[in-house]
Amino acid sequence: MKLQYRMNGRASALALIASVGVLGLAGAANAQQAEPEVNRVEDVIVTAAKREQNLQDVPIVVTALSQEALEGAGVHDIKDLQILTPGLIVTSTSNEAITTARVRGVGTVGDNPGLESSVLVTIDGVYRPRNGVGFGDLGNLQRIEVLKGPQGTLFGKNASAGVINIITESPSFTFGAEAELTGGNYGQLGGSAYVTGPIIADTLAGSLYFADRQRDGFLDVVTTPGPRTNDQDVDQGFYTVRGQLLWQPSDKLSGRFIADYTSRDENCCSATQLYVGSSAASRAVLINQVRPGSVDTTAHPFDRIASANRDTTQKIEDQGVSAEFNYDLTPDITLTSITAGRSWRTENGQDSDFTGADLVYRPTDGTNFTEIKQFSQEFRAAGTDGPVDWLVGAFYAKEDLTAGSQLLYGTDYYAYIAGKLLGGVPALLGLTPAAIFQPGNGSRDSYDQTTESWALFTDNTVHMTDKLSLNLGVRWTLDEKDLTSVYTTTGSSCDQAEAAYLTLVGLAGATAAGSIVGTLCLNNENNDFDALGANKQTRSEDAVTGTLKLKYDLTDNAMVYGSYSRGFKAGGFNLDREQAVVITATGPNFTADPNTAFRGEYVDSFELGTKLRLFDGSLLFNAAAFHQTFEDFQLNTFVGTAFIVETLPEVISKGVDADFNWATPVNGLTFQGGVTYAETTISEFTAADLLVASRFNSLRRLPGAQLSFAPKVSISLAGNYETPIGAGLMFKTNVTAKYLSEYNTGSDLHPSKLQDAYTLVNARIGIGSESGRWILEAWAQNLTDQDYLQVGFNGPFQVDENNDSISVYDAFLGAPRTYGLTLRLTY
Repeated sequence: MKLQYRMNGRASALALIASVGVLGLAGAANAQQAEPEVNRVEDVIVTAAKREQNLQDVPIVVTALSQEALEGAGVHDIKDLQILTPGLIVTSTSNEAITTARVRGVGTVGDNPGLESSVLVTIDGVYRPRNGVGFGDLGNLQRIEVLKGPQGTLFGKNASAGVINIITESPSFTFGAEAELTGGNYGQLGGSAYVTGPIIADTLAGSLYFADRQRDGFLDVVTTPGPRTNDQDVDQGFYTVRGQLLWQPSDKLSGRFIADYTSRDENCCSATQLYVGSSAASRAVLINQVRPGSVDTTAHPFDRIASANRDTTQKIEDQGVSAEFNYDLTPDITLTSITAGRSWRTENGQDSDFTGADLVYRPTDGTNFTEIKQFSQEFRAAGTDGPVDWLVGAFYAKEDLTAGSQLLYGTDYYAYIAGKLLGGVPALLGLTPAAIFQPGNGSRDSYDQTTESWALFTDNTVHMTDKLSLNLGVRWTLDEKDLTSVYTTTGSSCDQAEAAYLTLVGLAGATAAGSIVGTLCLNNENNDFDALGANKQTRSEDAVTGTLKLKYDLTDNAMVYGSYSRGFKAGGFNLDREQAVVITATGPNFTADPNTAFRGEYVDSFELGTKLRLFDGSLLFNAAAFHQTFEDFQLNTFVGTAFIVETLPEVISKGVDADFNWATPVNGLTFQGGVTYAETTISEFTAADLLVASRFNSLRRLPGAQLSFAPKVSISLAGNYETPIGAGLMFKTNVTAKYLSEYNTGSDLHPSKLQDAYTLVNARIGIGSESGRWILEAWAQNLTDQDYLQVGFNGPFQVDENNDSISVYDAFLGAPRTYGLTLRLTY
């Protein structure tokens, strides 16, 4: 399989070279006819420092992407965004709501709503609590800014790795309208419409955006024995609407009001078998004995054939309102207020064993869900006083999270666990199918968590000379969480197994007895959790973070800077069951652990960089060396039976970021791209350094290793060419590609989850009117049909962490090649 990955990666790289070569030949032909002239890159304005500044003047590593660049690469959401951004990886796992962004190899693994993001997503200045909200059609955009490194001073507690700052198009006082219709393979059909214009002349303008997108699934699903009937998975079906008002009653006051709603009704996400142990006692063999043909023992994941007998329906609703006011108190002082309320709910069914057997599942009746309701308020005052640009602010957010987590036994669970895995021993102890693991029983847990965050911050730049400036920022954050967990267990087996331990020792010996009891005392089988009642946990922590930057302008077109930043990501609670084992004279006692807390994460980051305008402004080139040290790095790992959350003592990320934007001498030909080289490694640690020492075996590959999802090399390149071709027509083409060196997609770094180096290529070609009123484009995403993993993971109830020969590992796959036509109309 690895050989196949390498060949595909090289083929993709060759396709990239060839594609860029086509652009170069087209440009060369045009150059022979054009008079020599200097094409300059337009100034890029960003708000990375919460005020409008030229990108080349900001001492931060920022990848700024315009609406034109985003359209050229086919970007609709943050997962699409990664092809344009070196050092950014975005993945989804068991459903599309669980989307995780990582910058420079650093991010928080999803699948557990108790963990907040390391890469913060903001949309129009509003903090979003989870990355999954960015997986949706973002509408008409002004630009997207990807800020790398900790940005906690201005953006808050969950920006320890970076920020994705999304700015949508503001309403215009000039009437305009756009429409787009797209069709493609996999039954893809979608469209959008946008209208903007004045409501009250020079005072009130509005805009309305609507999109609806549908697509068949990327996976074929074998549904036997049912009750599932849908034979496809990883499909698309959603609509979104966003309305905005821009109010400008005077030269001093402006207000922007936004309301949006998105609804998704899809099926996601089944998985394929990535690795199957070859032993005759393999878990795959045992499952196939219970239900023949349930597991693909050939482990050809990219055949894109999955097995699932239960539905994987996902329903997501994301909605909210916000109001931003800006008031010029004086010509030098501006007051800003941003108020927002949001609600996000996801309901997910799941075939939780990812096989054709009916082992475990999560129902589709709405009882397996996560809902987050959020209110946030930010106040800022910014101004200039002589040589000082100053900013002070305050931030408050309240988040109410409720979740229902159900994992129920299917009709084959007893036959597999008790009959095959334990060789029928439970029945000899009286633990018959009538006593334990009855279908429809299992664990039914609920979580109710309230989080309140307060912050005070200031960011000030002192222009000490015409060339030298010093930036100092400080933020104080207080984070408080209160969690109530209620656990309910039916069909349990743990109490009976513990009571039979000495009998089992006499029959099979201590080692076998311990293994049998441990298998009958997995988290979902242990009703000791029920005795905790309404288990309440509380934690409070405050942190002082900040930044210090020194910038020197060598010339009007060149500057250098050095910076130090300290970031913070709050601790929290694992919203899953955790248990401990106490060894007594009568055997092991598996007890429910009422404490599921984990520590806050801190990062100290140093950067040394330069930003250059070269060749009379035709080339922008920016580069920075960085060194980031994370303390108590939050790691979420699925061990095959439950999620565990640990804090690793130290993770170090160091390397170089470089990017460029080039307006070539050839009229209409531009290039944009960059490279990130990052060595992101986990420092050595022992079991004693962990919150729970017994977890070390699951994490034993981590000390001294490269962090998961942390390729050493990440390269992005986009080429765009457009030229008139006569008769009032314009020709356009765009090729965008991204190369990633090898990295592991599993947080436990199991070798089967390794993704070899590969390259993704997107391309489009179009013909339209010179006036821009219409264009018809042919496009392809993943042009070379590159096979790649999103995430590799332990097959649920199918892994022995110390014996690969009997284990099964599964994978969520990256999207295959898609292609189609898009018609855009603009008025």
